[in-house]
Amino acid sequence: MIPTRRTLLAALAAVGTLASLTACSGGSDDGSGSSGASGGTYTFWDPYPQFDNASSPWGKLVTECGTKAGVTVKRTAYDTTDLGNKALLAAQQGNAPDVMLVDNPVVSTLVEAGILNKTSDLGLDTASIQKNIIGAGTIDDASYGVPIGANTLALYYNKKVLSAAGVDPASIKDWNSLTAALKKVKAAGKKGITFSAINTEEGSFQFLPWFWGAGGDLTKLNSDKGAAALSLWKQWVDDGLAPKDVLQNTQTTSWQEFATGDYAFGENGTWQLGNADKAGFDYGVLNIPAQNGGSAPVPTGGEFVTVPVQKDSARYEVSKKIVECLTNDTNLLATDTTLTYIAPTAAVQTEQVAANPKLKPWVSALAAARGRTSGGLGSKYPTISQPMWTAVQSALSGGKSPQDALDTAQSSAEKG
Repeated sequence: MIPTRRTLLAALAAVGTLASLTACSGGSDDGSGSSGASGGTYTFWDPYPQFDNASSPWGKLVTECGTKAGVTVKRTAYDTTDLGNKALLAAQQGNAPDVMLVDNPVVSTLVEAGILNKTSDLGLDTASIQKNIIGAGTIDDASYGVPIGANTLALYYNKKVLSAAGVDPASIKDWNSLTAALKKVKAAGKKGITFSAINTEEGSFQFLPWFWGAGGDLTKLNSDKGAAALSLWKQWVDDGLAPKDVLQNTQTTSWQEFATGDYAFGENGTWQLGNADKAGFDYGVLNIPAQNGGSAPVPTGGEFVTVPVQKDSARYEVSKKIVECLTNDTNLLATDTTLTYIAPTAAVQTEQVAANPKLKPWVSALAAARGRTSGGLGSKYPTISQPMWTAVQSALSGGKSPQDALDTAQSSAEKG
């Protein structure tokens, strides 16, 4: 079924609210690709404009997977949000790409627009994929893509700052012990924790571990549990344990603060591992603690390889081969190493940790992760996320109490 214009326009509005949360940025690619293979040309879109077709390992892999499938792949790279918009418009015009790599929160919106095939209809085997990772692309028990990998959040910590404050990182097991550590760090003349509370999807992404770690439910933003999470952040800002500029911090600027060496903790993602190694001080990584102990659920970032609906269903067999090639264990290991992603299968995760032991806490964090659109939220997530980040801004700036801010957010979400 080719989606209607009305359905696509509604979906287009939803895609426009979702910002890219992957580790990838920068660069450009002209999207050009050769043609003339005996099996014809298949189109492939991805959100990695920083990787060119000719010289990057990713560009070469896409080409090789086409060759193995007996076709030429014409690859075009877009920024993440632009890709989602163009996918919807292309579907309306009946010329969607054969294979498309999309940010995981966008999958449910594209499914609602009627432009993605189920993996089961294509005969793609997803049995080895970690359930919570594929959950971001699962709607009504059916998956609509294969995850290429995932990134997520944890707490980086500065070993020297904690040692000088007399804090053992192993003692941090819940919110109370974390807050106690922050107070010791402040008393020792250093800074506590930095994170991003900006009024975009990045702010929601960073708030979710605390919201979920309190037992919060995204369909009930103003529950006591949600208010507890927002009150924690407000307490930190009010007490000088976190800087007031978290209201403007992106995940990048928050990282830059942590990289000064003055902060004990920085909430950030796997994509900062390369920068962490260059920071000039010893660091460690902790899972974000839940309110009463254990690892808090953290949101997953990353992309899914999908097969859009085509008028000519005979093309699906080759598209399936391209997807299988891109997501087999050997290629996942190489790709996820390049992207600083955690693989979606246990077997490849084991290989990653063997090659780089620093990934071990990230594998642990991902085991507790969940998709932002999981649990049946689907395309409703953007109508919840925006009121949530607005509530965070309102509470941390002192405009409203955490409870009042979340009451307003819940009312807005229900109208959305």
